[in-house]
Amino acid sequence: MAAITIRQLLDAGVHFGHQTRRWNPKVKRFILTERSGIHIIDLQQSLAFIDQAYDFVKDTVAHGGTVLFVGTKKQAQESVAEQATRVGQPYVNERWLGGLLTNFQTVSQRLGRMKELEEIDYEDTTQGFTKKELLLKKRELTKLQKSLGGIRTLQKAPSAMWVIDPIREHLAIDEAKKLGIPVIGILDSNADPDDLQYPIPGNDDAIRSVALLTKVIADAVAEGLIERHQKPEAEGNVSAVEPLAEWERELLEQPSEAPEAPAEEKPAAKKAPAAKAPAAKKAPAAAEKKPAAKKAPAAKAPATKAPAAKKAPATAEKKPAAKKAPAKTAAPKSAEKK
Repeated sequence: MAAITIRQLLDAGVHFGHQTRRWNPKVKRFILTERSGIHIIDLQQSLAFIDQAYDFVKDTVAHGGTVLFVGTKKQAQESVAEQATRVGQPYVNERWLGGLLTNFQTVSQRLGRMKELEEIDYEDTTQGFTKKELLLKKRELTKLQKSLGGIRTLQKAPSAMWVIDPIREHLAIDEAKKLGIPVIGILDSNADPDDLQYPIPGNDDAIRSVALLTKVIADAVAEGLIERHQKPEAEGNVSAVEPLAEWERELLEQPSEAPEAPAEEKPAAKKAPAAKAPAAKKAPAAAEKKPAAKKAPAAKAPATKAPAAKKAPATAEKKPAAKKAPAKTAAPKSAEKK
């Protein structure tokens, strides 16, 4: 919300409109009364529309947008240049060049030419230019600085445009409409409210009125810039480090995987020594189990070799049987001898 009061608007003469015979019937809802053949604008509505425009400009700049200040009438030239320069925004306070927005590629070439001429030292005649050539280049530079000096930092179409007099700046408004650029402007009693997306009912002829309303818009830009620079700090400088879609995707994927990896690694590191320690202590147990493992195959082996094992004792038994057999045979021999 803009920090401005109705008293300030009254002191600046924002409530004075044009003569009643020059009014636009579409502005009837913004007119409070008529006095001495002049329409008086309702400042209560002006204050409400100022707040709307203020919030819009602040949000636009906070999200990375720029606002182009346009005011080519004498009453607005100084305040437009001063306030736009204060907040680092582009401005046009001289003649509006046709195609400034719709043919921005050509305008960019002229800006490049202006920057080339600014690098020349016009006091040094040893650069290969004659005095006449330097004089012509200096005149060209002066002309370019007058018409394009305010938009030297403009690299693309602005996000919004602040206009002092919609009737005088109709060319700028027409180009903004073609590109879909929202227009904020002062709506006097003779203007058409359909030309402005964010109108501010007020006086567009008085110097103090123009200066006050332009300052309000510049303050909104300044507040938006502060919010823009505070966002990275509030978010942990995520967007300041690498505001790319790829980085954002990585951030979305990492939280689900990153916590699991350390959770698995830490227990693994703790369990590793625990597994080794019991292994050393249970070595005898393993040694005891090894014979058991040998007995198991032994039990299986006899299943196949059982006959062989039994045959071996069978032969052993047969051998004594063979010895006993001769003993029995020997007995009769002794009997015969007797």
